[in-house]
Amino acid sequence: MKTMKIGIMNRDEFRRRTVAIAKGEYRPAFDEPKVWFESVESMSQMLSTRNLELLRIIGERQPQSLGELSIITGRKKESLSRTIKRMSEYGLVSIKEGARHAKIPVPVADGFEVRLM
Repeated sequence: MKTMKIGIMNRDEFRRRTVAIAKGEYRPAFDEPKVWFESVESMSQMLSTRNLELLRIIGERQPQSLGELSIITGRKKESLSRTIKRMSEYGLVSIKEGARHAKIPVPVADGFEVRLM
């Protein structure tokens, strides 16, 4: 897999950066982060020890549904579903459709590099 670059930038700076990109005034460098958090605290909530362990389990065990992941981890499916959805919104996992419309979580990276911008 790959190492995902994560950036931390406050909301106002991120908004200015996004507008500059949209206007063509700024072009992000190839090696800039693709995933952004507005604070170290928000990043640490998403990349908590428990969630990092969840990503490791997904990568190693390759569950074929959220139900199977729930059984493997002992976590409630509803809570797990919310966590996986948030992780997918941040681009930390992708969700593929499996047999019988099962949601299959797939980790996007196996490591993280954090940059403060």
